[in-house]
Parts: sequence; structure tokens; C-alpha cells
Amino acid sequence: MRNTEPLQVDVMRRIREDLRECIGSRLRVRANKGRKVVIEKMGVIEETYPHIFVVRVEAKSAPSQRVSYTYTDILTKTVELSHPETNEALFSWLNG
Repeated sequence: MRNTEPLQVDVMRRIREDLRECIGSRLRVRANKGRKVVIEKMGVIEETYPHIFVVRVEAKSAPSQRVSYTYTDILTKTVELSHPETNEALFSWLNG
């Protein structure tokens, strides 16, 4: 049986590096909250940390709020990020 752990570490590192390059960029955030609840909002990547990244989400009714997600959320497609103008997925390389 082949050990896939190094491959998974490389994928997580690449997700983290790609997000680090997007700090300050405006993106569309689509998050699956469970029980058929999907949140779709605009946000800005504020910071990346070893296990999470923080997004300042724009809200119409209240001041913007900060939400954190894990890199695993990206890998499992619980959270999807895309460019607002083109709707192009930020992590399209994960599909292949």
C-alpha cells in the first residue's frame, strides 16, 4: 500500500501558498454550511496561518465580519473561492 501523506502535505502547502498570494484580493466565497444551507458572499482574504485562513466577508445589514476556514475546507470543496469578475475558480487545479 502506497503512503499518500507526502502528496497531501504538498497539496495543502500549495493551497496555503496560493491563498497567501491572494491576500488583499476580493473574491467570491461560497461556503456549504450543511443541511442544504449554502452561503455566497464577497470577501477579502485578510491573512493566512499554518492551519487556517481569514476572510473579511461583506455583509449588507451589518459591518463586515471576519470568518476563518481551514485549508481542508478548500480541499473537500466545503468552501469554494472564485474571481468575482470571471467566476473562475481559484483552485481549478484541484479538479484535475
